[in-house]
Amino acid sequence: MKLSQLLQDIRVKHYDRRLENVEINDIKISHKDVKQGDLFIALKGSRFDGNDYINEAFENGAKVVFSENDIFDSRAVQVENARSAYAIASKNFFGRACDQLKLIGITGTNGKTTVANTTAELLCYSGAKVGVIGTLGAKIDGDNIETGLTTPDPYTLHSLFKEMEKKGCEYAVMEASAHALALNKLDGVNFDIGVLTNITEDHLDFFGTMENYANAKFKLFDKNRVKLGIICGDDGYGRKILLNPKVPVISYGLNEFCDVNAKDIEKSFDGSVFDCECLGEEFGIKTNLVGEYNIQNALASIAICRSLGIPKEVICQGMKCISPVEGRFNVIKMEEHNIVVDYAHTPDGLEKVLTAAKGLSDKPLVVIFGCGGNRDKLKRPIMGGIATKYANSVILTSDNPRYEDPYDIIADIVEGITKNCRVIENRKEAIEYALSHFTNGETIVIAGKGAERYQEIKGVKYTYNDFDVVYDYYNEKYNSETENE
Repeated sequence: MKLSQLLQDIRVKHYDRRLENVEINDIKISHKDVKQGDLFIALKGSRFDGNDYINEAFENGAKVVFSENDIFDSRAVQVENARSAYAIASKNFFGRACDQLKLIGITGTNGKTTVANTTAELLCYSGAKVGVIGTLGAKIDGDNIETGLTTPDPYTLHSLFKEMEKKGCEYAVMEASAHALALNKLDGVNFDIGVLTNITEDHLDFFGTMENYANAKFKLFDKNRVKLGIICGDDGYGRKILLNPKVPVISYGLNEFCDVNAKDIEKSFDGSVFDCECLGEEFGIKTNLVGEYNIQNALASIAICRSLGIPKEVICQGMKCISPVEGRFNVIKMEEHNIVVDYAHTPDGLEKVLTAAKGLSDKPLVVIFGCGGNRDKLKRPIMGGIATKYANSVILTSDNPRYEDPYDIIADIVEGITKNCRVIENRKEAIEYALSHFTNGETIVIAGKGAERYQEIKGVKYTYNDFDVVYDYYNEKYNSETENE
């Protein structure tokens, strides 16, 4: 591809026009990966600056370099924003495939994955071909692809869009993380619909303040990026957008003033039933999604699909068929227990899961959780306080400690604990302890990791899964009981 094609829509400060006819083979952001004929984009990171490796990139065969710096080399293009240039160049390199898709972007602290996957399933149920990108990876017309990040690197993202276009997808539903928006990963991507689920405390290690964090998510709702906003009216930050919208908006939520809302709600560990008022229509919904916050998520998906013209009859039937997203309030029924496995790893997420579980049973509530290492430390004592507020028994354990000492993380959580708790650092042992000691029908919530299939310790990802621990415990128990009969 000629450089002139890659430069389309990129804000450039200076370059030698003779470069426009240079053929570019590929785009790289690591000088180590550069091969003959590539474009190297020098990105400034928290630990490394790509500008320090420009000479090495040229030595490895780079034909052109993009940099924000004024590089005294005829092969360099000075751009206003290197990260934005990387995103837009990736879009151009993959033939601007995203422009051929109807794009739905979902941002928010919690609920993104459930809304994205529920929406994708409803669209598939309507007969459409759909691609979905998010925390659980990518799925393109039924094929699963691992991506590693909630919102992938721009090159990967646009390669996924290209694959969706090849497979004839009509829609792409994706999670848009605050980091991706703040770091310009989504520059050049224009959404038909943008959704805000909520904004609560998370990632303050990166953003510093809630204002910075919220403003990053608000970037999705700029008039140059999205045509329609679907906003949770139950959320304080959402109401800020609704009061001063930059684009047409639809509100959803449990409050009756919302354009899409729910009433006459019935909840159980088996699912939810409610009457949905949607943009002047009313129809009944039955779903396997559990908990009040998941009713909010369901309303978001309903609002999206009705806005896209999906008939309400299709939505009603589709909602009956949808299963909870793996790792999002998944209920395992064993003996007298309701065991809930959930990804909740933020204060708001933990509170929502615990209040939902507590509202579904009058039995005592047990919670097992930890916090991730090398991430926002401020939320740890807050989550400790939430756990002791709602749960009858608290077991603190390890999550993904990464490079921190697990006991240091637990000590931070304990600062917010207001009653006795038990510390069992080994996560498998903590879960087994709960299953063996709470045998009177208690509700047991295992929070923090959800569907993750690893535990990250000192840079190594060890095979681990909460579901496996639960099932293995009961399999061993039942086998042992059978042998002793």
